[in-house]
Amino acid sequence: MRRFNYVETAVMLATVIQWVVLATITGTIVGTGTSLFLHGLFLFTGTTASVPLWAQMVLLPLGGLANGLLLHYGRRANTTGLKDSAIAAVHHQGGRMPFKTLLVKPVAAIITLSCGGSAGKEGPCSHIGGTLASGLGRICGLNSELQKRLVACGVSAGFASVFGTPIAGAIYGVEVLAIGRIRHDFLFPAIIAGVASFEISKVWGIPYEYYSINALPDFSEIVFLKTIAIGILCGIAAWIFIDLVKLARDLFDHVRKRWNVWPPLMPLLGGLLLSALIIVIPTDYLGLSLPLMDGALKGESMPYLGFLWKALLVAITLGSGFYGGIVTPQFVMGALVGGSVAPLLGLDSSLGAAVGLVSVVAAASNTPVAAMLMGVELFGGVTGTIYVAGASIAAYLVVGHRSVYPDQVLAYPKSSWMQVQPDMPLGQEKIRLSYGLLKWLSKYQPRRMLEHFWRRK
Repeated sequence: MRRFNYVETAVMLATVIQWVVLATITGTIVGTGTSLFLHGLFLFTGTTASVPLWAQMVLLPLGGLANGLLLHYGRRANTTGLKDSAIAAVHHQGGRMPFKTLLVKPVAAIITLSCGGSAGKEGPCSHIGGTLASGLGRICGLNSELQKRLVACGVSAGFASVFGTPIAGAIYGVEVLAIGRIRHDFLFPAIIAGVASFEISKVWGIPYEYYSINALPDFSEIVFLKTIAIGILCGIAAWIFIDLVKLARDLFDHVRKRWNVWPPLMPLLGGLLLSALIIVIPTDYLGLSLPLMDGALKGESMPYLGFLWKALLVAITLGSGFYGGIVTPQFVMGALVGGSVAPLLGLDSSLGAAVGLVSVVAAASNTPVAAMLMGVELFGGVTGTIYVAGASIAAYLVVGHRSVYPDQVLAYPKSSWMQVQPDMPLGQEKIRLSYGLLKWLSKYQPRRMLEHFWRRK
């Protein structure tokens, strides 16, 4: 037994050394790749940031057509039959992703955002990370289990690079794989890759912005409950957002099939619809919309329906076939919700915006742990972290078993009152009420309770 303990210790030390080397190499490569993408994105979006309204209305459909053509013909280079989804690669493809289509999504995202499409910048970064990590694993001849870990490392490194939150980005890349479960064996390599990617991105000159919450109050149970109330509202906002994106995709797919529209023309139709909407909706809600988020975090007054405008434009952008990320819009919507309702609860707007920002991410992506850590890295402070934590968990529960990621699997239900077959993809799972709850409901049916009451009278 003592000899086995020595062997076990030696194996664990070798595992640590293995992942320090592999994850550092992965993080360095991914950080370089995402930095090149981000510099290209900054260049092109900077040239179109201040165009007049008429030019913006022209750019949107042109960008949609360019997106449609690029994605339609670019994906033909994928002859492997593998999906270019990191989540699918980990769950169903043994950690393998198609390498020939590496540049398709990043270029499409640059077109989307520089033409005014409402989306995020993190999607292409996680795609770059997963694809480069998968390619590195094949070069090194890794088995499927190690390949899965390496792809998760790549995704974590991509998120850490784009947001400047190495620990939260690392956890996000692992937690996003399944609802209700975090693979602990993925954590160490993901953190090493996230830190390496973040550091190399700083070397490449990627700027990061961190925030401080104005007038953060001392800890109070009342304030804590109020932030949980904001979390509940953010969970409802995330629910609306998820359903809007799904509805938009279904509607555009129905139009394509009903009138036999050539697939590359669907983003063009989406661009035309966006052009019509920005006649009445401010153009601030196009693109990344980071000035809106920054204003909310500085305590500026936010419109109550601002999150709905952002959700609508993102749903049309992504639902029609534009490519882009889906996490940055969650930041913006969360800041808008929290910043607008906080004064109604007697809270500072900047605190509400910070709580809302991470709460919508916790709910829509089903990543409450990563969201809490993101609050720590973005805002700092023990008291602020407590407020963020309660709201994030509340939002995560309220949104139910929904997600912006269709490839996520449901490992465990969010309530003991529900039962589900583990590891089923979202949309295929069958969630049932637990036997205990059904038994309780059958025992205390409203009709029987009333009859019992009248008999006692």
